Amino acid sequence: MNKENINKISKEILENKDLLMLPKIHQVRCALASESELFLNTIKCVVVPKVLMDAEGMEDYLSRALDLLYDLCLKVFDDNNEKTAEKMCNDFALTIPKIAKCLVWDLQTAYNEDPAAKSIREIVLAYPGFQAVIIYRIAHELYKLDMPLLPRIFTEYGHKTTGIDIHPGAVIGKSFFIDHGTGVVIGETCVIGENVKIYQGVTLGAKSFKRDDNGNPVKGIKRHPNIGNNVIIYSGATILGGDTTVGENSVIGGNVWITYSVPPDTKIFR
Repeated sequence: MNKENINKISKEILENKDLLMLPKIHQVRCALASESELFLNTIKCVVVPKVLMDAEGMEDYLSRALDLLYDLCLKVFDDNNEKTAEKMCNDFALTIPKIAKCLVWDLQTAYNEDPAAKSIREIVLAYPGFQAVIIYRIAHELYKLDMPLLPRIFTEYGHKTTGIDIHPGAVIGKSFFIDHGTGVVIGETCVIGENVKIYQGVTLGAKSFKRDDNGNPVKGIKRHPNIGNNVIIYSGATILGGDTTVGENSVIGGNVWITYSVPPDTKIFR
């Protein structure tokens, strides 16, 4: 294409105010994506240290991770406020021991529940389900701190790399295991208890949306199900609705469609 046509197309885009912001957003997105990946790979060495690094390097990795997070904060805060970014990093740092402790439970559960697992190291380095859970637990703590944008960017990076889509707003108890994992979806207002195991293709989603007077979905309401302790959900199962609860110790079979509550100690296979 000749230069005259390129100039004409560029001018047309610049004259459209609705389109004008899109190239800038995409440019920011690319920068955030690469820096987010670097942060996540660094912070993983802190929250799962014995497998990914020597304990002696802990302080260096933690310092590097917090520096990367600080830079990311400055990019997503509208006012580019350094004090706000520093406070966010300090508040997040205080949650790291909790994240690490929870991941120990998740990791041990994955090893105990999967007969194919040969070692803890194998799970950390090769299991997409555990990678998705690591990223979720990091993103969830930032989500609780009201960090804008980054929690979603982190979990979407996890979605891209593992095929597992966990919203950072979901609440998930310890000893959580996703086996295989491809196609798993866990919605924003989902609440999952402890010692829960789910397989590939499971959807914990919304049944329908309440709408306002203008026909737009109402935000900030409970839309996704509650899953009790010690529940197993097999591949392809779909459980929908904010008023749906699967009681503890229940088993949900593969490819089951559920939009109603299930009592504790129940087995549903069709």
